[in-house]
Amino acid sequence: MIEFEPADPPRASQFVFRDSDGDVRVPVGAALPTLLRDAQWGPRAQRALRLVAAGKIVPAISPAGYDTWRIDGEGDEFDNAVADTLPRTPAALLVLGGQAFAASEPQQMQHGSLDATVRVALRLTIDLDTAQFLATLDFPGEWNAATMLAVRRATPAWPVLERFLDDTEPGTLLLGDPEIGELLGGAIQRLHDAGIDVRWPSEVARSLAARAVISGGPGGEVDLNWQVTLGGQALSDAEIEVLADAHRPLVRLRDQWLLVDPTLARHARDRTLKPMPTLEALGAALTGTAHIDGHDVPAIATGWLESLRQRISDPAEDDVAQPAALTATLRDYQLRGLRWLDRMTSLGLGGCLADDMGLGKTITLIALHLRRGSKPTLVVCPASLLGNWEREITKFAPGTPVRRFHGSARNLDDLDGGFVLTTYSTMRLDAETLARHEWDLLVADEAQHVKNPGSGTAKALRTIPSAARVALTGTPVENNLSELWAILDWTTPGLLGPLAAFRTRWDGNPTGLAPLVRPFLLRRRKSDPGIAPELPPKTETDRPVPLTREQAGLYQALVDEVMAQIKASSGIARRGLIMKLLTGLKQICNHPAQFLKEPKAQLPGRSGKLELLDELLATILAEDGSVLVFTQYVTMARLLERHLRDHGVTTQLLHGGTPVPAREDMVRRFQNGEAPVFLLSLKAAGTGLNLTRADHVVHYDRWWNPAVEDQASDRASRIGQTRPVQVHRLIAEGTLEDRIAEMLREKKKLADAVLGTGEAALTELSDADLAELIELRGTW
Repeated sequence: MIEFEPADPPRASQFVFRDSDGDVRVPVGAALPTLLRDAQWGPRAQRALRLVAAGKIVPAISPAGYDTWRIDGEGDEFDNAVADTLPRTPAALLVLGGQAFAASEPQQMQHGSLDATVRVALRLTIDLDTAQFLATLDFPGEWNAATMLAVRRATPAWPVLERFLDDTEPGTLLLGDPEIGELLGGAIQRLHDAGIDVRWPSEVARSLAARAVISGGPGGEVDLNWQVTLGGQALSDAEIEVLADAHRPLVRLRDQWLLVDPTLARHARDRTLKPMPTLEALGAALTGTAHIDGHDVPAIATGWLESLRQRISDPAEDDVAQPAALTATLRDYQLRGLRWLDRMTSLGLGGCLADDMGLGKTITLIALHLRRGSKPTLVVCPASLLGNWEREITKFAPGTPVRRFHGSARNLDDLDGGFVLTTYSTMRLDAETLARHEWDLLVADEAQHVKNPGSGTAKALRTIPSAARVALTGTPVENNLSELWAILDWTTPGLLGPLAAFRTRWDGNPTGLAPLVRPFLLRRRKSDPGIAPELPPKTETDRPVPLTREQAGLYQALVDEVMAQIKASSGIARRGLIMKLLTGLKQICNHPAQFLKEPKAQLPGRSGKLELLDELLATILAEDGSVLVFTQYVTMARLLERHLRDHGVTTQLLHGGTPVPAREDMVRRFQNGEAPVFLLSLKAAGTGLNLTRADHVVHYDRWWNPAVEDQASDRASRIGQTRPVQVHRLIAEGTLEDRIAEMLREKKKLADAVLGTGEAALTELSDADLAELIELRGTW
């Protein structure tokens, strides 16, 4: 048996070899050959040796105040013991010039004595008569072990530093052009990261820079060329020639000496770059950077492209009035939305109107159709919105032809302007038929339905030609930036480049993407000043409820059973078990009858959520209120429907299988007050419906995506609502719902950049983190 006994300093650590004859203690260095052959310690010893061989060691002072070497940032006690042992060879005394960090015997050090490692600088001077570069080191105090260690640590960044370590006192180095070129070509940043700053001579300047200049007319590809600048001013052709002919990193221009980066010199010799597609060039003009050979470089646009950039990034207010045929008065922000859509579509560019739900995206689009003329507009939307679109068009644009391309009798015969309404599923099936017609405007409503660019629906939508494309959605980003790419690459193909390159460039840097996306996406929220001041307030409340004893017993039993299976599995099987566990726990939190698949069982007294729902509904109905009850489970909705009807509550249930005519009738009945409690499947009814009769919204269970839940709540909190809306979120105390509620609050703060991936992200948790998340806490 082999045991490791750590010590301070780490090189004093020992290994204890135990057998029947007693214990034998061996220093780390002497034990290494044996450890390498041991099944348990061999891999660890090899890892430690690899880290030392790779130079991953740094000087440090131990807690007891001794000189030590340790692994930089990623070592454990054993790794540090190896690191503190191996460098202490006879040659170390010669290199370091003293006992500290060289001798095996512990050397007492003062804490803070290594601070000089961050204050060493490389100072460069130039002999202008001979144009030779000289380098010296600036450091505080004496040339001692600490400063020598600082220099040695930085040598991988610029190996020339090794030459300073050849003598007992560093002198002056004569640098050749290749060594200066290496500094200018990237070693400066590497040295800075290693703790050594480079100080250039004051008589030479480093103000030369290169940028890409984009030029050319509309259509096809545009030209791209390197432009070299000095102090922000472009060099003349003659100056460029001088720069191109200079084969040294030093050149004289405009009465001053200039340092020349080797990369910049290559740009001066070969200024022509590969042409760029027009829309990609527009993206470069908007961001001020061009993505060339995997790197972002400064870029400017000229001529027509610069004029277009100015118009869409900082547009003047266009003189566009609402169409005379529109039988409504657009609010100010809706008129601004119309002007923006008119500008973008008239330029041949698409756009995404991403206003919050309920702010009137539909009427704004109807106004755009009327302004563009009598050519046909195709609207693709979820089935639940067909009736809403038809009613809105008939109400706000009377006399405008409108037909549904949906159902068995669908056709496009004698199509002559107006609106054609179809669903995403019908569009996917009949894309070829729809593609044979000339559409002036193609609209994707609730465009998050095509956020997956690889889906059949998204691919079919791309095959339908039109003069302009507009996406409507309240949630342009639900989970990740790829969804935003899918929407904008459909409205304005080519703007964001290929998906793989888009991910590489912008994942982790969503703020840098804003200048590129902002002109093509108009986003307004109800909370924005002046947007919807007439909208009554919305109050959101988390309502914790206790589990019943039955629920607690089922919860703990499921955790114990499935966690044992999860710990014994891996890969896809493990992820599947985690999803099974999460789903089961959520169902138990809802009601035992849902989890146990008891559609006809007695329901009262078995669920804390159901008891609270009964109390809420009693109060709401006594005050003549109306309520929407959302659940992601149709099975749970059916249980609630039976329970409420057994207690004399008039209710109705809408889910994904409800036919379109029945949906429209349900909306009418609820808005007329005939059914004050409306049970809805979140996935089927979370978007598009106008249910302003409701002044209460209950989320019986959580979707785990705040953007989706907000959309559902906005069925009631939208223009046309005259009463304050109260949103109630039911949360089972002491369960994973409690912990997820906190995660959702944090996720909501990031919804405008990149949201998490909901439940799927939880499948990647470690066993320990998962167990902590689902642990049942409380007493029942």
